[in-house]
This record gives sequence, structure tokens and C-alpha cells, in this order.
Amino acid sequence: MKRFFFVFVYILIFFRLSGQEVKDTLIVGYAAAPPFIIENEELLEGINIWLWKRVAEDLELPYKIEQMSFADMLEALKAGEIDVSINPLTITSDRIKELGFTRSFFASHSTVAVAEKSSFQKIKQFLGAIFQMNFLRGFLLLFIILLFFGFLTWLFERRHNPDDFRPGQKGIWDGLWWSVVTLTTVGYGDKAPKTRWGKVAALGLMLSGLLFVSGLTASIASSLTVNQLTENVESFDEFKERPVGTVRSSSSYDFLRVHFFKDINQYNSVIPGLQDLKNQEIEAFIYDEPILKYRIRKDSTLSELQLLPIKFDVQFYAFGIKKDSLELQRRISQRILEIIETTEWEVVLAEYGLTEI
Repeated sequence: MKRFFFVFVYILIFFRLSGQEVKDTLIVGYAAAPPFIIENEELLEGINIWLWKRVAEDLELPYKIEQMSFADMLEALKAGEIDVSINPLTITSDRIKELGFTRSFFASHSTVAVAEKSSFQKIKQFLGAIFQMNFLRGFLLLFIILLFFGFLTWLFERRHNPDDFRPGQKGIWDGLWWSVVTLTTVGYGDKAPKTRWGKVAALGLMLSGLLFVSGLTASIASSLTVNQLTENVESFDEFKERPVGTVRSSSSYDFLRVHFFKDINQYNSVIPGLQDLKNQEIEAFIYDEPILKYRIRKDSTLSELQLLPIKFDVQFYAFGIKKDSLELQRRISQRILEIIETTEWEVVLAEYGLTEI
């Protein structure tokens, strides 16, 4: 009887310990986010992988890692289906209502990726600026001014200066030729008015033509400058009316939505969005600067893309923790703080080409 009792107690203890072990095994979710989480065939590497392994090893935390999409990972963490997300999650006021966060380990910002314009596109843009309807109207008005003063001068000169301003239709052409040469200050000297009223007409051409051409030139220069500024934008506000992309459920999407962007395309990851940007399906891709920078630098198919010198939406990265896991959150945060204060952490960041803001 005693033997049976001890066997029974042993079995209960065994199952209790086994159950405790399963319960204490953390479910850790991740989504690829180079250079923080890099999928290299069956291996995982990157800054966050290195940091999590150090933390888990130092705290003796057993864990099982699971790959998910970014949006699914966030939903699983909110629902308590996973214990930890080791992605570089941005700490936001909305997320902190549903998630716990560790101590921040990296600070960054958002930026804008665009496709470089080809030489043909730049020429097309330049010609488009020149041949707008307003410019064509201006050139037509300039031609009318030249024709008017050329005809007027011909009327005054045709009888007293027939060598320069011939009679008939040829004389009208002579007047037009003279007005163009005079207004453009070429000054061939082959034709010139000799009568008093011919010289008055010439004076009217020079004064009115000079004022008109100056205004037309300024208008063209202004339009070209505006187009150049549009191409080399200095603020993310330039894209509010244009189709842009970002990662689904990311803090960048929340930022764009709050700042009234009209046409936001969401992607499950960065690569599909950058491919659409390359194919001109969207005009800009807005996301975390270190991730975009790494992707474009490492992927030769994205060499046509570039990052604009625009920085906004400062972000603090941390691991996400299941809500109400306060002790786990405290322990991990304490160890992260100890690690990032070492020179080893600086070496890891430098290895992946990152520096904090």
C-alpha cells in the first residue's frame, strides 16, 4: 500500500513539474525586420536576436520562437497567445493600453523612400513645365506683340525706306524679322527704321517687349523651381495628396492616418511595398529609417530607390510583453538596461551600421 502511495505521489509531482515547465516556456513571436531581425535561410540573426538571446540566457528563460507577420504578431500579443515580441516595436500611447513594453533599447525615426527619376523622366518633366498652356499663351501673346510692332514699323518705313522694308507681303516679313532681331538684342544691323514714327514704334517695341519678356522669363523660372522643389521635397507633407505605402498595423501607419494622408497603401512587410515603389505603383514608402536603409543597401534590385533627407516621428524601440506580466517585464527591462550600457552593445550596433539619434 505504501509503495502504491509513493508511486502515486511521484506521478503527481512529475506531472506537476512537467506542467510547470511547459507553463514557464515563453512563446516568443517575431517578424523579419532587418537589420534587427534577419532571416538567413534557417538561421536568425540581427540586433534584436542577439539582444534577446543574451537576455534569455542571463535570466535563464526557456522559450520557443515563432515566426509571424507583423500584424498577426501584434494581435497575438494583445490576445495573450504569445508572451513576448522581440521585434523593434515602437512605444505608442495606443499600444501601451493593450501591451506591456520593456525598457527602450534603440531610438530612431521615420523617413521617406522614393524612386529616382530616370534621365528621360527628368527631360519629360522639364518639357512639361515649358509647354504648359499658360506658357503657350504667353508665347502666342509675345508673337502678336512682335507682329504688331513689326507691321506698324513697316507701315511707317515702306515708302521712305524700301530697301529695308520692301512693299507687299515681303515687307511684312521684313518688319517681323526686324522686331524679333531687335527684341532679342541680336542686332544684326541689316534693317533699321529711319523715319521719326518708325523710331517711335521701335521704342515702343523695346520697352513693352522688354517688360513682357522679363515677366515671361520669371514665370518660366518660377515654374521650373516649383517642379524642382516638388521633386526634392523637404517635408513629408508634400506626400499627403499622393499614393504612399507603409507596413500594415505599424506605428508609421498610425502616424500617416493621424496626419491626414489621403491615399495610404498597407503592406504585410517592407519588400512588397518597396517593389511597388520601384514599379511606380506608389510615389513614396514611409517607414522606419534604419529598416529602409538596410533593405535598400542590401538588395541590389532596389538600387533605384533612395531615402530623402527627411526625419520625423521619433520612435523608441522595445520588446513587447503580454499585458499584466509585470514581473517578466521588470526582469527583462533590467537586463536590457544593463546590456545597452556596455561597450559590447555599441559594437553590435556598429556592426550593422546603426547609430542612435
